[in-house]
Amino acid sequence: MNNELLEALNILEKEKDISKDTLLEAIENSLITACKNHFGKSDNIKVNINPETCEFHVYAEKTVVEEVEDSVLEISVGNAKMIDSKYEVGDIVNVEVKSKEFGRIATQNAKNVILQKIREEERKVLFDQYYGKEKDVVTGIVQRYVGKNISINLGKVDAILSENEQVKGEIFQPTERIKLYILEVKSTSKGPKILVSRTHPELVKRLFESEVTEVKEGIVEIKSISREAGSRTKIAVWSNDPDVDPVGACVGLNGARVNAIVSELRGEKIDIINWSDNAAMLIENALSPAKVISVIADAEEKTAKVVVPDYQLSLAIGKEGQNARLAARLTGFKIDIKSETQAREAGDFMDYENEYEEYEEDFAEGYEAPEAEGSELEYKEGLSYEEESEYEEDLNYEEDSDYQEAETYEEGSDYQEAEAYEEDSDYQEDEAYEEDSDYEEARAYEEELDGEEGELEKSDQEEGMSDE
Repeated sequence: MNNELLEALNILEKEKDISKDTLLEAIENSLITACKNHFGKSDNIKVNINPETCEFHVYAEKTVVEEVEDSVLEISVGNAKMIDSKYEVGDIVNVEVKSKEFGRIATQNAKNVILQKIREEERKVLFDQYYGKEKDVVTGIVQRYVGKNISINLGKVDAILSENEQVKGEIFQPTERIKLYILEVKSTSKGPKILVSRTHPELVKRLFESEVTEVKEGIVEIKSISREAGSRTKIAVWSNDPDVDPVGACVGLNGARVNAIVSELRGEKIDIINWSDNAAMLIENALSPAKVISVIADAEEKTAKVVVPDYQLSLAIGKEGQNARLAARLTGFKIDIKSETQAREAGDFMDYENEYEEYEEDFAEGYEAPEAEGSELEYKEGLSYEEESEYEEDLNYEEDSDYQEAETYEEGSDYQEAEAYEEDSDYQEDEAYEEDSDYEEARAYEEELDGEEGELEKSDQEEGMSDE
C-alpha cells in the first residue's frame, strides 16, 4: 500500500503540479480528522509520515494515571507498564492508533479532506500561474458562445471574453486560435476567473514586443499608444540606439513585421510615428499622414493650435474625427485644428506671403545686402523646417520663372528681329525684282513701238515713191 501511495503522489505532483509535501500534509490532516471523528477528540493525536517511503504512524498521547477518567486522554499505570515497565504516574505514553480501526464515516471524511486539499492546491497553482501572466498576451482556443460572451480555453482553465472587450464586427468560429490580452485574474471558490480582452491598447504593444526583437530587447521603446479597436491604432516609438531606425525596425523588411500584427488584428490599420520630446514636432508627427503648416503648443495647459493647408483639413481631422482624436490621445494634448483660410480669418496665422512681398519691395528700394540677409533670416525664424523648405522652393521657383521668362523674351525678341529682317530682305528683293521686271517690260515695249514706227515710215516712203 505504501508503494501505491507513493506512486499516486508522484503522479499528482507531475500532472497537477502539486508538491509532494503538500499532499503529505493533506494526508496528515485527513488522519487527524478521522481520529477526531472516531474518538471525538484529536488534540492528543500525532501523525508521523516518512516522505521517502510514505510509511505513516498515528499516535495518541496519553497521560499515565492511577484511575482513568477519560480513556481518550489517559491510561492506567498497569496498561502503561505493559507497554514499557519504566512508565510511572504522570508520564506521557504514545499509544499507536490503527487506521483499520476507523469506521466507514471516519474513512470517508478523511478521503474528502484529501480531495478537498488537492482541489484547493490545484486552484491555487492555476491562479499563481495565470496571475503571473496578467497584463500579458496569451493564445486561446474559442470554445463556444455563452450569450453575447465567448468562452476561451487557455489550456488548463477557461477564460471569458465579454461583449465589451470584443472588437465590433469580429466573428469567431469554434476551435479558432486567437491572441488575447489578460486584463485581470480573480481567485474564486470554483477556481481562477480570468478576464481577457481584444480591444485593449496594450494588446498591440505586446504583439509588437513578441514580433519585433528590438522592442523586446529594449533597443526600441514604445513611448505612447492610442487605439480604436478594429479601425486604427497610432503608436509613437523611440530608439535608444542612434544607429537603429525605430519606425523601420517596427515595420520590418517589406512590411513583414507590421503586416503579421495587422493580420492578427483582422486588418486593423497601424500608424507608426517617431516620438519627440518637442511637443510641436510630436503633434505634427501624430497628425500624419496630413501635412502641417504650423503648430503652437502650450505645455502647461496641454493645448495646441494646428494650422493645415485647406486641402488637408479633412485628412487631418479624419473620418468622424478619428485622426485628430487618436493624435490627442497619443500626445496628451487638446488639439485645435484649423485650415489656413480659417486661421487667417481668425488672426491666428501670420501672413508670411505679404511679409515676403514687403521684404522684396524694401530690398528693391536699396537696402544693403547684410540687412537683406538679416531680414531673410528674421523671416525664416518664424517658420518650421517644412515651411522654410517650402519658402526656399517658392523662392527658387520664382527665380527660375523670372529667368525662364527673361530667356523666353530674349529668344522671342531675337526671333522677331530675325523674322523682321528676313521679311525686309524678301520685300526688298521682291521690290527690286518687280522694278527690274517693269524696266525690262517697258524697254521691250519701247523697242516694239520703235520697230512699228520704223515700219510705218518705210511703208510711207514706198507709197510716195510709187506715186511719183
